[in-house]
Amino acid sequence: MQQEVLHAVARLLRDTRWAALATVGAHGPLATQVAWDPDPDLTGGQLHLSRLAAHTRHLLTDPGAALSLSEIDDGREDPQTLARVTLEGEASPFDREAPEWTAARERYLARFPAANQWFEFTDFTLFRFSIARARYVGGFANAHTLRADDLRQAAGLAP
Repeated sequence: MQQEVLHAVARLLRDTRWAALATVGAHGPLATQVAWDPDPDLTGGQLHLSRLAAHTRHLLTDPGAALSLSEIDDGREDPQTLARVTLEGEASPFDREAPEWTAARERYLARFPAANQWFEFTDFTLFRFSIARARYVGGFANAHTLRADDLRQAAGLAP
Protein backbone atom coordinates (compact mmCIF):
# COMPACT_ATOMS: atom_id res chain seq x y z
CA MET A 1 0.00 0.00 0.00
CA GLN A 2 1.35 3.43 -0.95
CA GLN A 3 2.50 5.60 1.95
CA GLU A 4 0.57 8.61 0.64
CA VAL A 5 -2.68 6.59 0.68
CA LEU A 6 -2.02 5.38 4.23
CA HIS A 7 -1.29 8.96 5.35
CA ALA A 8 -4.48 10.23 3.72
CA VAL A 9 -6.62 7.51 5.31
CA ALA A 10 -5.06 8.08 8.75
CA ARG A 11 -5.66 11.82 8.43
CA LEU A 12 -9.32 11.32 7.49
CA LEU A 13 -9.96 8.86 10.31
CA ARG A 14 -8.22 11.01 12.92
CA ASP A 15 -9.32 14.48 11.82
CA THR A 16 -12.94 13.87 10.84
CA ARG A 17 -15.27 14.03 13.83
CA TRP A 18 -18.61 13.95 12.02
CA ALA A 19 -19.55 10.95 9.85
CA ALA A 20 -22.55 9.54 8.03
CA LEU A 21 -23.68 6.27 9.60
CA ALA A 22 -25.63 3.91 7.33
CA THR A 23 -27.78 1.14 8.81
CA VAL A 24 -30.58 -1.08 7.56
CA GLY A 25 -33.83 -1.68 9.39
CA ALA A 26 -37.21 -3.26 8.71
CA HIS A 27 -38.23 -0.31 6.53
CA GLY A 28 -34.99 -0.16 4.54
CA PRO A 29 -31.75 1.80 4.70
CA LEU A 30 -31.14 4.87 6.83
CA ALA A 31 -28.23 7.31 6.91
CA THR A 32 -27.66 9.76 9.72
CA GLN A 33 -24.83 11.95 11.02
CA VAL A 34 -22.95 10.82 14.13
CA ALA A 35 -19.87 11.80 16.12
CA TRP A 36 -16.88 9.52 15.40
CA ASP A 37 -13.97 8.73 17.71
CA PRO A 38 -11.28 6.50 16.16
CA ASP A 39 -9.25 3.95 18.11
CA PRO A 40 -5.51 4.65 18.28
CA ASP A 41 -4.78 1.72 15.92
CA LEU A 42 -7.50 2.93 13.49
CA THR A 43 -9.15 -0.51 13.24
CA GLY A 44 -12.33 0.78 14.83
CA GLY A 45 -13.77 3.52 16.95
CA GLN A 46 -16.55 4.66 19.22
CA LEU A 47 -20.05 5.96 18.57
CA HIS A 48 -22.24 7.27 21.40
CA LEU A 49 -25.85 6.76 20.36
CA SER A 50 -29.32 7.15 21.82
CA ARG A 51 -31.44 4.03 21.94
CA LEU A 52 -34.38 6.26 21.01
CA ALA A 53 -32.90 6.77 17.53
CA ALA A 54 -33.88 4.51 14.64
CA HIS A 55 -30.24 3.91 13.63
CA THR A 56 -29.44 2.61 17.12
CA ARG A 57 -32.42 0.25 17.08
CA HIS A 58 -31.21 -0.97 13.68
CA LEU A 59 -27.73 -1.71 15.09
CA LEU A 60 -29.19 -3.58 18.05
CA THR A 61 -31.02 -5.83 15.57
CA ASP A 62 -28.28 -6.05 12.94
CA PRO A 63 -24.83 -4.69 13.85
CA GLY A 64 -23.74 -4.40 10.19
CA ALA A 65 -23.17 -0.77 9.24
CA ALA A 66 -21.04 1.64 7.25
CA LEU A 67 -19.52 5.00 8.12
CA SER A 68 -18.63 7.57 5.48
CA LEU A 69 -16.05 10.28 6.22
CA SER A 70 -14.95 13.01 3.84
CA GLU A 71 -12.70 16.01 3.59
CA ILE A 72 -14.56 19.24 4.21
CA ASP A 73 -15.96 20.72 1.02
CA ASP A 74 -13.68 23.68 0.37
CA GLY A 75 -15.61 25.00 -2.63
CA ARG A 76 -13.31 23.54 -5.27
CA GLU A 77 -14.64 23.25 -8.80
CA ASP A 78 -14.88 19.45 -8.70
CA PRO A 79 -15.99 18.08 -5.32
CA GLN A 80 -15.31 14.55 -6.58
CA THR A 81 -11.63 15.25 -5.96
CA LEU A 82 -12.29 15.47 -2.20
CA ALA A 83 -10.74 12.54 -0.33
CA ARG A 84 -13.22 10.23 1.33
CA VAL A 85 -13.37 6.85 2.99
CA THR A 86 -16.20 4.43 3.62
CA LEU A 87 -15.76 2.09 6.56
CA GLU A 88 -17.65 -1.20 6.52
CA GLY A 89 -18.05 -3.18 9.71
CA GLU A 90 -20.13 -3.86 12.77
CA ALA A 91 -21.20 -1.71 15.68
CA SER A 92 -21.77 -3.45 19.02
CA PRO A 93 -22.65 -1.90 22.37
CA PHE A 94 -20.03 -1.90 25.08
CA ASP A 95 -20.97 -3.57 28.34
CA ARG A 96 -20.98 -0.71 30.86
CA GLU A 97 -19.49 -3.04 33.45
CA ALA A 98 -16.56 -4.08 31.26
CA PRO A 99 -13.15 -2.48 31.92
CA GLU A 100 -12.78 -1.42 28.26
CA TRP A 101 -15.95 0.72 28.57
CA THR A 102 -14.18 3.15 30.91
CA ALA A 103 -11.17 3.55 28.62
CA ALA A 104 -13.41 4.00 25.56
CA ARG A 105 -15.54 6.55 27.41
CA GLU A 106 -12.43 8.53 28.43
CA ARG A 107 -11.14 8.59 24.85
CA TYR A 108 -14.55 9.64 23.56
CA LEU A 109 -14.83 12.45 26.11
CA ALA A 110 -11.31 13.66 25.33
CA ARG A 111 -12.50 14.20 21.75
CA PHE A 112 -16.05 15.36 22.62
CA PRO A 113 -16.05 16.92 26.12
CA ALA A 114 -19.58 18.30 25.67
CA ALA A 115 -20.88 14.71 25.45
CA ASN A 116 -20.25 14.18 29.17
CA GLN A 117 -23.84 15.09 30.00
CA TRP A 118 -25.17 12.40 27.62
CA PHE A 119 -23.35 9.66 29.51
CA GLU A 120 -25.71 10.35 32.42
CA PHE A 121 -28.77 9.52 30.33
CA THR A 122 -29.75 5.84 30.46
CA ASP A 123 -30.88 5.75 26.82
CA PHE A 124 -27.37 6.59 25.52
CA THR A 125 -25.07 3.70 24.73
CA LEU A 126 -21.42 3.62 23.74
CA PHE A 127 -20.82 1.40 20.70
CA ARG A 128 -17.58 0.01 19.30
CA PHE A 129 -17.47 0.17 15.52
CA SER A 130 -15.13 -2.58 14.28
CA ILE A 131 -13.86 -1.99 10.75
CA ALA A 132 -13.85 -5.01 8.44
CA ARG A 133 -12.62 -3.02 5.44
CA ALA A 134 -12.20 0.56 4.31
CA ARG A 135 -12.65 1.92 0.81
CA TYR A 136 -10.61 5.08 0.23
CA VAL A 137 -11.18 7.34 -2.78
CA GLY A 138 -8.73 10.18 -3.26
CA GLY A 139 -9.98 11.30 -6.67
CA PHE A 140 -10.09 9.90 -10.19
CA ALA A 141 -8.20 6.58 -10.53
CA ASN A 142 -7.15 6.79 -6.89
CA ALA A 143 -9.27 4.18 -5.09
CA HIS A 144 -8.01 1.58 -2.63
CA THR A 145 -9.44 -1.09 -0.35
CA LEU A 146 -7.77 -1.39 3.05
CA ARG A 147 -7.96 -4.15 5.67
CA ALA A 148 -7.14 -4.10 9.38
CA ASP A 149 -3.39 -4.60 8.81
CA ASP A 150 -3.34 -1.61 6.45
CA LEU A 151 -5.16 0.53 9.02
CA ARG A 152 -2.70 -0.49 11.76
CA GLN A 153 0.15 0.44 9.42
CA ALA A 154 -1.50 3.81 8.72
CA ALA A 155 -1.90 4.41 12.47
CA GLY A 156 1.83 3.90 12.97
CA LEU A 157 2.80 6.62 10.50
CA ALA A 158 3.76 10.04 11.80
CA PRO A 159 1.00 12.62 11.17
